[in-house]
Amino acid sequence: MTETVRSILRYYRQSPSKVSLVGALIRGKKIGESQAILSLTKKKAARTLLKVLNSAVANAKANKGWREADLRIKTVLVNPGPVLKRGLPISRGRWHPILKRSSHLTVELEKVEVKEKGK
Repeated sequence: MTETVRSILRYYRQSPSKVSLVGALIRGKKIGESQAILSLTKKKAARTLLKVLNSAVANAKANKGWREADLRIKTVLVNPGPVLKRGLPISRGRWHPILKRSSHLTVELEKVEVKEKGK
């Protein structure tokens, strides 16, 4: 079993379906590669996921003493958070619902065992 380090962001005000599209881009990749992907992605969630990823890397360095080069993204979880229910009044006394969704983001890193070539 490998050790993991994670970082969590709760109550992020964007729908989970939009955030999970960006999370799928970096799942299973190395840290440097995923930071480059997120910095070049033109979606609102990319900037926030980059912050959560950098927080997880900082947790790994500070708490476990791991190097950034040895880390890989194990999981990127995007779970639905609470939904704010608002509405828009329309003609004849009716009402159209507006659902303002939120997300909980979790980025989990694992240490990759680097195999050196035989001597």
